[in-house]
Amino acid sequence: MDKPANAILASACASPVEAAAMVANCVAYDIEGKRIGDITLDEISDVLERPDTFVWVGLVEPDEALLEKLQEEFGLHDLAIEDAHNAHQRPKIEAYGDSLFIVAQTAQVVSATIQFGETHIFVGKRYLVTVRHGASLSYAPARRTCEQSPDMLIYGPSYALYAVLDFIVDNFMPIVRSFREDLQELEEDIFEDTFKRETIRRLYNLKKELVTLRLAIGPLQDILNQLTRMYTGLLRDEVRPYFRDVYDHAARINESTDTMREMLTAALTVNLSLVTVAQGEVVKRLAGWAALLAAPTLLTSWYGMNFHHMPEVDEKWGYSVMIAVTIGICGGLFWLLRRAKWL
Repeated sequence: MDKPANAILASACASPVEAAAMVANCVAYDIEGKRIGDITLDEISDVLERPDTFVWVGLVEPDEALLEKLQEEFGLHDLAIEDAHNAHQRPKIEAYGDSLFIVAQTAQVVSATIQFGETHIFVGKRYLVTVRHGASLSYAPARRTCEQSPDMLIYGPSYALYAVLDFIVDNFMPIVRSFREDLQELEEDIFEDTFKRETIRRLYNLKKELVTLRLAIGPLQDILNQLTRMYTGLLRDEVRPYFRDVYDHAARINESTDTMREMLTAALTVNLSLVTVAQGEVVKRLAGWAALLAAPTLLTSWYGMNFHHMPEVDEKWGYSVMIAVTIGICGGLFWLLRRAKWL
């Protein structure tokens, strides 16, 4: 594959510090699951010449030159390398000969907001390569957990892949819990007497984030389901129960996400219904007071006209009678409207 001119220039200008920042780890392990030690990228092919070893490499937003170096060391497919260099891939799993290429979306809480990223994973019989893009936590805790269990790490890249996927799924758990707490808080605001535009905005933003989370965790279930049933020659059968366990966790998160989305839809409907009912009550009260004011306004407008021949105009008690009649009509209307709960 020919290297573009800009890639050659970037490779030539990249400093050793920048290149080191893109390589989170490059570690070799022996057949007993014990750590041999850190190695350089140039030493990968030398380590793989020994039949009782495998290599675990972690990269963070690598440039094209670094990915081509890994392609040379592991013999990775051109299409997989192209996908790994370009972020914003859909979650998927693809087989290229004796290797797998997996794309999984990740999530991370940054400044009290949920940000999503990607991890591209290359899996072979004797290597595991993770490529992180965007918001994604380091897989160092997953690697330390594996190293503390050499009796499981003897299964090589298969168990390392399980550890990475389990770490990705577990990172969704606190996010789902935070969503649930936010939903409970919003439910209290929904049933308040005063309308808050901020409540509607928060409900909408929460539902949007839940939809994005659903798009991240849903395809991961299909990936895990394939890992539990397929790729017999590449993945160890001893690790498949662990993939099923991660699948169960992902399914539980997916169900919680769907449940909260339904609750958010119901919350939005209830909030809008309560606002409509409150507006109706205001309109009823305004209509009731308007009816009370209409009766005296009508009577006074009649007797305010400049006519000589009007009932009770020349009578001694005409003014008092009109006041009494007006008060009586207003009192009767008030009683009727109060009984109908319009006032």
